[in-house]
Amino acid sequence: DTTHWRDVLRSILLCSVCSVVVGVLLSLASAQDSSTNGMDMHMEEHDATQLPSPHAGSGTGWQPASVPGNEWMWMRGGWELMAHGMIFADYNQQGGPRGEGKAESVNWGMLMEQHKLGRGTVLLRQMFSAESLTSPHPGFPELFQTGETYHGEPLVDHQHPHNVFSEISLLYALPLSEKVAWELYGGPAAEPALGPVAYLHRTSAAELPLAPLSHHLQDSTHTSFGVITTGFTIDRVKLEGSVFNGHEPNEERWSIQPAVLDSWSVRGSVAPGRDWAAQYSIGHLDHPEALEPWNQWRQTASVEYNHPLVSGNWATSLVWGRVHKIATGANLNGYLLESTLRFLWRDYAFTRLELVDKDELFPQAMVHPAYRIGAYTFGGVRDLVQTRAWQLGLGADVTVYSKPAALDAAYGNVPVSFQIFLRMRPGLHANEHHHDR
Repeated sequence: DTTHWRDVLRSILLCSVCSVVVGVLLSLASAQDSSTNGMDMHMEEHDATQLPSPHAGSGTGWQPASVPGNEWMWMRGGWELMAHGMIFADYNQQGGPRGEGKAESVNWGMLMEQHKLGRGTVLLRQMFSAESLTSPHPGFPELFQTGETYHGEPLVDHQHPHNVFSEISLLYALPLSEKVAWELYGGPAAEPALGPVAYLHRTSAAELPLAPLSHHLQDSTHTSFGVITTGFTIDRVKLEGSVFNGHEPNEERWSIQPAVLDSWSVRGSVAPGRDWAAQYSIGHLDHPEALEPWNQWRQTASVEYNHPLVSGNWATSLVWGRVHKIATGANLNGYLLESTLRFLWRDYAFTRLELVDKDELFPQAMVHPAYRIGAYTFGGVRDLVQTRAWQLGLGADVTVYSKPAALDAAYGNVPVSFQIFLRMRPGLHANEHHHDR
């Protein structure tokens, strides 16, 4: 209605004016410092390999600077053009009475365009997914997964498909001195400064097709329809804040759904070395769940480690997320440890270990107690094709669970799930092939 759209425009206008004013003041300040000549998004050339790259994370989140880059790159007319993504084609068998087996495809692709703009650099991003066409109905089978809806009913034991337009954003970075830069980020589909790098982009999760069970406690805001973020990078520390539309996407996976920027978050990140990145964030989300009337506080903390090896790479993430439901006072926690080891160039071993609180497993029940669920996934991949253009791997994983005995009647005593899949993505960027065979 008219009031709704007036509020939308007012929120966007206010945040845009504030950001422009800050940008003008910082541009004037930067003009006083001649030491910034020749800088780009990675600060000085000698720091370019030390600070996390904006091409490797999600939103404005940081992964370690040493993560490998599976992407294609071109230079055209002063523009640096990049493309990367992932396609899993798999058979997914979830065990127990609530499980089912489906053929499906988890997939996403991203385009990036980077260019100098004044004394700074602009980076455009567009992320797309065809999962609305390649996921079975009502979504990807996944025991104990909850979040979002299908035909107006809560999704349970399924992971929702991602939106066709998962990100349409702009990031502008302006160096102010040798160690300080200002950033402005946002777009109609973007990611606020809340949570770790989304699991879709984490190197530690690169071989796992399914979303973590703790996804909706940690990084589910990676697609928000309306985001404005601003902040500063000071040496190896980044401080930033966002205003955003906190409502989760609805079932129209092909549309962009703007609304009032009614939620906010702040995040502090640190990258003490090439192999490390950590963050803490907190946010207030206004009515994020379609079928729940209350607001939420969300806190997250994470540490990511990546270490290149002589014949591979080792990436590990430790993530905690908590949702506090303000109306009921309930706290839900999710703990995640995931790790992927690439060895002998073509082989990968991976694991994801989770403990997560779930209170939406029985949406029709009169009461909704929280159950502590454990999910323990182990698997591996072998690259069948490995060139500078493509990597095609054949993989499999198995997941076992821990749960309260009260859930045995619904889920069985010992449910076991497994997947067999093909994984396709761009080959490693040329800089990563100096040891390849």
